[in-house]
Amino acid sequence: MTLVYIIGFLAQIFFSARILIQWILSERAKEIVSPAIFWILSIAGSYLLFIYGWCRDDFSIILGQVFSYYIYIWNLNAKGIWKKIHLIFRLILVLTPIVACPFLLHDPAAFFDQFFRNEDVPLWLLIFGSAGQIIFTLRFVYQWFYSYRRHVSTLPVGFWIISLTGSAIIVSYGIFRLDPVLILGQSVGFIAYTRNIILGLRNNKEKQSITPKQS
Repeated sequence: MTLVYIIGFLAQIFFSARILIQWILSERAKEIVSPAIFWILSIAGSYLLFIYGWCRDDFSIILGQVFSYYIYIWNLNAKGIWKKIHLIFRLILVLTPIVACPFLLHDPAAFFDQFFRNEDVPLWLLIFGSAGQIIFTLRFVYQWFYSYRRHVSTLPVGFWIISLTGSAIIVSYGIFRLDPVLILGQSVGFIAYTRNIILGLRNNKEKQSITPKQS
């Protein structure tokens, strides 16, 4: 179990580092920025947290990582980073979830018992935790859709609002599960999420006040 927690904490370190770096760079720029290092740390943390969720028999954690995983890769590609990664590592990153899912689902009955009848995670708590992960994951679906339409990788205000909402639910879930990895990992982002919302709203307001004058 010690090794499992090490993997989980290492994943959260990557996630916390991405938020801290993005926050610092945004403060310097006085606007929300989407640095390449944010997406590099994202894919590294997601890969490890996927393994952590598997080891913990925690379906909500796995669910949260599978959907955002490939959005990280899309953003790396949009930043021009993806093709710079060695082909072998790109194949490993792309294929790992694809290979893991059939093993996860090879025995549907066992899968159902393992994740949905886990004595350590009551069904209501699993639904609550999964809801938090779904909301937290939707922030990247929203980010991808927003960026795709503008042909650039960016982190809009809506991304941070969804982040704050999902994070609050996941922290509550972590408290119920007595999971220090989830509690510490998610709590770190609260200030950064809030600050990015303030920066984004301020910049949007400034742009709206400037536009009429220019016209």
